[in-house]
Amino acid sequence: MPNAPSRTESVLRQLREKLAAAGLYGLVVPRFDPYQGEVVAPHDERLAFLTGFSGSAGIAAVTADHAVLFVDGRYQVQVRSEVDTSRFEIAHFFDFPIEAWLEQKLPPGQRIGINPMLVPSALYGKLETAMSRTGGELVLLETDLIDAIWPDQPPPPLSPIRAFPLRWAGEDSVSKRGRIGAAVERSGADFLVETQPDNIAWLLNIRGGDIAHTPIAHSTAIVGRDGRVDWFVDERKLPNDRSDIEAEGLVMQPADGLIAAVRERAAGKAVLVDPGFAPVAVRLAVEAGGGKPLLQFSPVTLAKAIKNAVELAGFRQAHLQDGVAWTEFLAWLDAEVPARLASGNPITELEAQAQLLDFRRAGMDFVEDSFGAISASGSNAAMCHYSSKPETNAPLTGELPYLIDSGGQYWGGTTDATRTMSFGPANAAVRQTYTAVLKGFVALMTAQFPPTAQGHHLDALARRPLWDIGLDYDHGTGHGVGHFLSVHEHPHRFGKAVNAFGFEPGVVMTIEPGYYREGAFGLRVENQVEVVAGAAGFLRFETLTLVPIDLRLADISTLTAAEIAFLDDYHVRVRKALTGRLSPRAAAFLERSTAPIATNPAKAIR
Repeated sequence: MPNAPSRTESVLRQLREKLAAAGLYGLVVPRFDPYQGEVVAPHDERLAFLTGFSGSAGIAAVTADHAVLFVDGRYQVQVRSEVDTSRFEIAHFFDFPIEAWLEQKLPPGQRIGINPMLVPSALYGKLETAMSRTGGELVLLETDLIDAIWPDQPPPPLSPIRAFPLRWAGEDSVSKRGRIGAAVERSGADFLVETQPDNIAWLLNIRGGDIAHTPIAHSTAIVGRDGRVDWFVDERKLPNDRSDIEAEGLVMQPADGLIAAVRERAAGKAVLVDPGFAPVAVRLAVEAGGGKPLLQFSPVTLAKAIKNAVELAGFRQAHLQDGVAWTEFLAWLDAEVPARLASGNPITELEAQAQLLDFRRAGMDFVEDSFGAISASGSNAAMCHYSSKPETNAPLTGELPYLIDSGGQYWGGTTDATRTMSFGPANAAVRQTYTAVLKGFVALMTAQFPPTAQGHHLDALARRPLWDIGLDYDHGTGHGVGHFLSVHEHPHRFGKAVNAFGFEPGVVMTIEPGYYREGAFGLRVENQVEVVAGAAGFLRFETLTLVPIDLRLADISTLTAAEIAFLDDYHVRVRKALTGRLSPRAAAFLERSTAPIATNPAKAIR
């Protein structure tokens, strides 16, 4: 009896039947939802349905005779464990992007379909150019072909919307809308089309629950020069009592009415559209309605990135609670890992991440995790966005390091930190590499820089110690963080790619260099920081994260006096902040783990 066709084979066969019926040679399937979000609801996991890939960034192309999946450096290991590589070619998102693949691999004169609600203008332009060079055509589809073959597709989310209190927001929504309206006018636009739910949540002082780990509501908006907002939202999400939602200048509209409204209002108007985050359907609606699209970064994104004094105070309170949870967790690991190993019942990745969540839940302002924890033992940590599952759930041992990257959503702010720990002697390769990662972390944490410096300028500071030993990592060194919003917030980034946005006080970032050796180990150290004023005319970073750093993996003899001074000072700060807030076991752990390097024999080379 012949083998039954694989799930991937069946899905590709059904999709190709739809392509043939539509007169198309192929289809582009991005990871995006209509809001261009990094985290999507189950309803919008079209790329995962098609390929099996569960990562947060990727794009696929399926043609009559070929299928290719593009992912970035974070997922080059993971993707091969999730995707049927006999059916899908794997390509690097940046080294050989989809537009290059289309131009080089397609036969001339073909028709390739896209859903215009799932592709931003910037990407659409690249795809359109590539297709024109092949003599082909990019076809805008009215219905999504993946939805057409997905029989048990989950329904769109319908989670409740709640007001975000002024005591946490620090500025009322009417004031924010006035500021954004003025920015729209300065841009020369008549109105802004805003399609990013986290921007709308900030602007309207509301929060939701339409996706995991990020308290947003799927909705869109049109913002006028006068600050009036037309809010396109499913009113079933709103409470019966809306007295806490600031209604002045806010007009409710049907959730599915954005594109028609833009087309109707665009005649003779200049319309601000974010080219990287608004679906190209918005830009095309402006043009179809006789308007002029102004492709500019959303002023809401820029305003949201600069946290006010109340938001920053909330961040500090959140990190204090998070530091308590982390330290209780690290103390638990320190005691339980060796004991459980000796008993033959080792702690596992899933057990560890569940324990950290339990400690977080003790914080009075804690709401939920800010992302799915990366709890990775040994070689699993080589996948820098690994997510433990029952079938991969590895034990924590003394043989290789354990890495956990985890964060919390608190009413006061969003946290994100990573620690790599050792429960036994480390080999020379691990020790040398961890020390380089730690040196890069300290270099960026202690940097002082002019306001004209941008993320790609500062990124090299964290990479230099790894470069010195011929190593590197294929992801960014840090990202902006939202205020009880997205843990990955635009526009600021540390990375190799050019980031055109300078820093100013109030920006909250992560600093997280790492290194990953496939099949062996992964290492990362991460703190969250706020940008503050430094010496006259300069800026620097002030830590928000209050979590001890495991120095048992480091070769202390290679650290400079300045690096040792920073680590000692950081640990003094952590100890002072957390003393009196911990259980006896965690308090004793805190004293040991934050003792000065020169007086702590546990931190000597093993």
